Amino acid sequence: MLEQSFGLTFFLKSSSKQSNERFIYLRVTVDGIPKETSTKRKWNVQRWNQKLERATGTREDAKAVNLFLDSLAARINHYRTSLMLEGHTITAQRLIDFVLGKTISKAKVMEEFSLHNDEIKALVPREYSKVTHIRYETAKSHVKDFLKFKYGVDDLEFRELNYEFVKDFEFYLKSVKGISNNTALKYISNFKKIVLRAIDKEIITVDPFKRFKSKKEKIIKRPLSKHELYQLENHPITIERLATVRDVFVFQCYTGLAYIDVYNLKVSDIRKGDDGELWILKERQKTGSSFKVPLLPQALRIIERYKAHPTCVERGTVLPVISNQRMNGYLKEIADLCGIQSTLNTHKARRTFGSTVTLNNDVPIHVVKEMLGHQSVKQTEEYAITEHKSIGKEMRQLQERLSSNKPEENNESVMAKMQQEINELKALLTINQRASLN
Repeated sequence: MLEQSFGLTFFLKSSSKQSNERFIYLRVTVDGIPKETSTKRKWNVQRWNQKLERATGTREDAKAVNLFLDSLAARINHYRTSLMLEGHTITAQRLIDFVLGKTISKAKVMEEFSLHNDEIKALVPREYSKVTHIRYETAKSHVKDFLKFKYGVDDLEFRELNYEFVKDFEFYLKSVKGISNNTALKYISNFKKIVLRAIDKEIITVDPFKRFKSKKEKIIKRPLSKHELYQLENHPITIERLATVRDVFVFQCYTGLAYIDVYNLKVSDIRKGDDGELWILKERQKTGSSFKVPLLPQALRIIERYKAHPTCVERGTVLPVISNQRMNGYLKEIADLCGIQSTLNTHKARRTFGSTVTLNNDVPIHVVKEMLGHQSVKQTEEYAITEHKSIGKEMRQLQERLSSNKPEENNESVMAKMQQEINELKALLTINQRASLN
């Protein structure tokens, strides 16, 4: 908030002792309210010009004192400007506190990071998933390792953070840790949240990320093609553990459920819709957004196959889903058995539903958005990878439309239409002329 008046004065304060050496004081006045403090510097009253508020003479000691006073005045004005730009109220006491160092927080990065993560953990699973807490703990571990590697310390004060720190941290993640660009940016984003939290708590006033620019690499995550999905569904697998994982994966391909949602899928989540058919009516654990998926015959057959499975009966779930890590490990074996070259993982199934099963079969994208539980169509567009077959089909239809167009007929049609418009205008002109004569 901009003050009405502001004044900054340096002066020598009289002491009770009869001495020419006196302390240089600083007085700050805001809106008529003065506050003062000592600069901890002494100066001879005979060598002081109160009109200039500076030491007199050309000796080195006078130059040093004047440089100190100029620097202090500049720092106060800079702090005052930053308060104004951030919308804070400017008072004389606040500026004096700044001079005395009372506004400089000693809060440390790792302490604030730990406090943040403990708060996240306390809200699992009501507001955050366990995975979110693990991700922030991993990011905290990387920052701690970096502090040890770069500075040889276990913690650092927030006021010591700057642009160079952020850039060095990014380089450390990519080089020393060997982390990919996009994953490194995720950890940096987690760390940035802690810094922004410190700014909101007024621990620091300057954002070290202000000039930091990052760019994610575009990675095309391809779904299974129609042919690959057919291979996966119909390949005979005699090993029970692999057959079960294959069935869970295929179920995801025909429902679009994320791993955690298919893991937690209960019998009570499957209900009859208004059309009399069975639907999955549930909320995504990751975002809390609801999704509604009609069950296709392929998914219904898998549900029927496992309804009496001991794990399903014990847990009350629809399918006997194992841990995500084990499932992804088994999917690599399954890919080899089925002759599928691309890497299989639980998220590829969700992409296969969003692209190969729905969008490539002309299901409107806004409908796919609702089934996937996305919060915007933009998220769904990332799944819209069209197969070569679909592209070929569209091009053939375009070719047919182009070949059916006959320029001669089109030109004759256009000329006939133009002539009709001319005749109508002539008729209208004739009617107007007759009306004017009458």
